[in-house]
Amino acid sequence: MSHHIIEAKELQYSYPDGTVGLAGVSFRISHGESVALVGENGAGKSTLLLHTNGCLFPSSGSLRIGDCLLSKKNLNTVRRTVGMVFQNPDDQLFMPTVFDDVAFGLLNLGIPENEIETKVMRSLETVGAGHLRKRPPYKLSQGEKRAVSIAVVLAMSPDILVMDEPTSSLDPKSRRRLIELLKTFKHTKIIATHDLDLALDICERTIVIHQGRITADGRTIEIFKDKELLDRSSLEMPLSMKNCRE
Repeated sequence: MSHHIIEAKELQYSYPDGTVGLAGVSFRISHGESVALVGENGAGKSTLLLHTNGCLFPSSGSLRIGDCLLSKKNLNTVRRTVGMVFQNPDDQLFMPTVFDDVAFGLLNLGIPENEIETKVMRSLETVGAGHLRKRPPYKLSQGEKRAVSIAVVLAMSPDILVMDEPTSSLDPKSRRRLIELLKTFKHTKIIATHDLDLALDICERTIVIHQGRITADGRTIEIFKDKELLDRSSLEMPLSMKNCRE
């Protein structure tokens, strides 16, 4: 199933001011994998994620999304393949009601109006937010906004789900609900996060990025046992692993 694949080869990106965001990143993520992307602030996590749905384009190197290379020519195909949940839900929620927000992308895809109601409500019910359909997004809690922002993406039926810091600003109950929800998704997933316990719960594989380069790529449990690697990357062992004896 090549349409579920993400493959980067020597991916490089520099911002207009010369700041290097990515410095030769290579990896391959296959169908059904759940992969955590971890690193300190400014390591390049968000820069990499913004390439996966064509918000940014590489300075050099290549990024294959599903069956095509990332390019302006293939942008529509890439964005149908990859659904991205941004770090701040307010970047995705801007319509008068929750229903309108979830329906927005479907309307742009030309989905018949008689099908939109069903698709919107199915997506909202999946994240436990069906009761919010008539609410204005600005009146929602952070946990509710996060759930709706995921529903916005799910309504588009992407093959690949990309999330940037999905548990940021969530209370413990909302965080646990999100983790349990993500466990049920069969999508190929890439989750950039500082929440290493979430990564341990959901992702069998972890990629560590430091100063725009991949410094480790392997089984999550093994990477999180490597205290020296975590220290070099300004990370700490997940709380659930501390004081554990092997």
